[in-house]
Amino acid sequence: MKTIKEPVQSEINVKKSQFICSLYPTRTKAESKEIIQKLNQQYSDATHNCTAYIASDGEGFDDDGEPGGTAGKPMINVLRKNELHNVTAIVTRYFGGIKLGAGGLVRAYSKSVMEAIGEAEILEIEEYEVYEIIFEYSDIKLADSEVRNNNLEVIDKQYSDKVIYEIVSKDGRDILKIFEKYSGKINTSFKNKQFLEKK
Repeated sequence: MKTIKEPVQSEINVKKSQFICSLYPTRTKAESKEIIQKLNQQYSDATHNCTAYIASDGEGFDDDGEPGGTAGKPMINVLRKNELHNVTAIVTRYFGGIKLGAGGLVRAYSKSVMEAIGEAEILEIEEYEVYEIIFEYSDIKLADSEVRNNNLEVIDKQYSDKVIYEIVSKDGRDILKIFEKYSGKINTSFKNKQFLEKK
């Protein structure tokens, strides 16, 4: 599976209409909708802000006033064809006075997304199970040593009254089994599944 590393923007002009495609890495539908809302405000003077997204918890598209099936659907089809996930595409159109017709619109919106993908840095991603380990400050060396020896990856660290690591195993090792011998010292629990860069 693939996603984009960071937001990108590209622009094309078709028969005096300006098409600006903004691509964002987004993990959830809620994140996608937040980005779409932000860009709707930023480009509130545009003729159309058409959207398509593929997130870990669903997908969607919107023609935003263009004839049905001429904008959002071609946009999401380009994302699917490029096997992109966790991504949101917004194409902002400023109408230039010349009508493009249904076929012309499909081509313009598709091309706009293709151009932006061409500008983006693509990452290979995989779904991993994320576990949380919680322990006292006095056990940091012990936890770090187990993480290192078992080739685990720490994706987040929090230091409050206790230390909390979020860890993943990228070679399928059983994280609960690794830490079960420290039960009571290091508490381990499954947190969620996340898409992370494949290494």
